[in-house]
Amino acid sequence: MTAAELKIGTSELEPSRTKRLRAATHEAHKILDSFITSAKPFENRENFGKFVQSQYLFHRDLDAFFFNGTLDHLLPDLKGRRRLDFIAQDLADLTIAAPDTADIHFSEDAAAFDLPEALGWLYVVEGSNLGAAFLLKDAAKLGLDETFGARHLAGAPEGRGLHWKTFVAALDAVELTPEEENRVIQGAEAAFHAVHGHARRMMS
Repeated sequence: MTAAELKIGTSELEPSRTKRLRAATHEAHKILDSFITSAKPFENRENFGKFVQSQYLFHRDLDAFFFNGTLDHLLPDLKGRRRLDFIAQDLADLTIAAPDTADIHFSEDAAAFDLPEALGWLYVVEGSNLGAAFLLKDAAKLGLDETFGARHLAGAPEGRGLHWKTFVAALDAVELTPEEENRVIQGAEAAFHAVHGHARRMMS
């Protein structure tokens, strides 16, 4: 067997954590995208505002992660990846009130959540930022951009691709047991379901 064949075989048997997450959550991601598309968030500013409200609820759910020392040590520029304040500013731009967040998924007690589960949730939120480039183009049709109404869809200063690659490299490098690997996947699936639930609440 050649070195190239060995590399391919190993890759197929042992895909990266990020690739495993993408495969495991493909169906949940597909269902979510289908619902959001059907809600026509870019048909007018009112619909877009409802979409931003759903984003506010999701980002509020996991906001505690961005202030956790352990996660900050494992993932690059974690606090710089936080977008809740931008979402709040977008709602203010659109003169729309932030929705009630009485039932936050993760409390602000940094010790109250499971690390592998948190990694799964952060995978979902970072992936959404990567795909936001397309949403930003649609928002522009409503007269919205990175400075007004669609701030949370803006890319990182270094570019979305590099921003994502540095996150992926760090996420894939975290050492976990097989049982913890399963909890990462469960966390990512739970995050997609949470986004879907918030979208249904605000956009239906």
